[in-house]
Amino acid sequence: MTTPEPFTHPPAAPQTVRQAVPQAGSAPLGPESVLWRIAGDLRAAVPGGATGLLQLMYPPLGTAVAEESGFFEDPFGRIWRSVPQIWATIFEPDGADRARRIRDLHLGIKGVDATGRRFHALDPETFWWAHATFTWHMFRTAELFFPADALGPDDHERLYQETVTWYGRYGVSMRPVPPDYGSFQETFAAFCAERLAMTPPAARCIQIARTEGIGAVPFVPSFAIRMGRPVLRFLGTRIAIGCLPAPVREGLGIEWSPAEQRGFDRMATRIRIMARPLPRRVNQRTLLTAMRIIGAKTRSERYRPHLAE
Repeated sequence: MTTPEPFTHPPAAPQTVRQAVPQAGSAPLGPESVLWRIAGDLRAAVPGGATGLLQLMYPPLGTAVAEESGFFEDPFGRIWRSVPQIWATIFEPDGADRARRIRDLHLGIKGVDATGRRFHALDPETFWWAHATFTWHMFRTAELFFPADALGPDDHERLYQETVTWYGRYGVSMRPVPPDYGSFQETFAAFCAERLAMTPPAARCIQIARTEGIGAVPFVPSFAIRMGRPVLRFLGTRIAIGCLPAPVREGLGIEWSPAEQRGFDRMATRIRIMARPLPRRVNQRTLLTAMRIIGAKTRSERYRPHLAE
């Protein structure tokens, strides 16, 4: 396995600068929260491929996932197994208990990543980065697929603090967590510029997105997936690559033409228009029902901590 090249060489002793450690729980979650409004919308499903790529581009996470059985044969299966569990930590009454069970699945995951650095899945910055990509996911969803005024003047900070509350449910160190939205933006950009690399799992997912589209979907017959392959390939490219931050695409040399950007912009506009007439209650119920169905279909295949063996 070749060592991936990051954008730039990270500093000798990389540290995430913090003014203070935020207090988890200071922004409660519930039906009136901004996080529920964004994460409970069907449009929140769209950037999922890009969020997964950002995780795989962080070498400790990319290595851990690559060693998961069957990853290179079915890389998108990880999304179907994981996302319903993660969304349940937001919406279900026992969300905090579910979050801690997810945390405990990572207790034995450790090793040496593709850059030669030792890692553990519960290293504070490693575990935080996985969550940071979901925080980014919420803002990216609103930015691309919601109306321009979807987040009011105070909503950006409120949404960020709600994602801090969400992270607090895992019961892990809060040390790496930026104290406010502005600090989060700076820290996220620094990670993208200094820590991310084109790891083998990320490269494989990009290849599949361009050549095949998403893999099997738990409740969709395989023949339907085969028939829809041209559309899935098109959508896989548009969604997984188009939703990525532009600096990540440029820094890692991911092909993305002006024509593709124009097509992506048109798709985003259509999604915004199509979502207008759908009542929020129906929208959220549809998404969460689909999550529960996928969760039930993938329950027997969920990740087991085999890396500790």
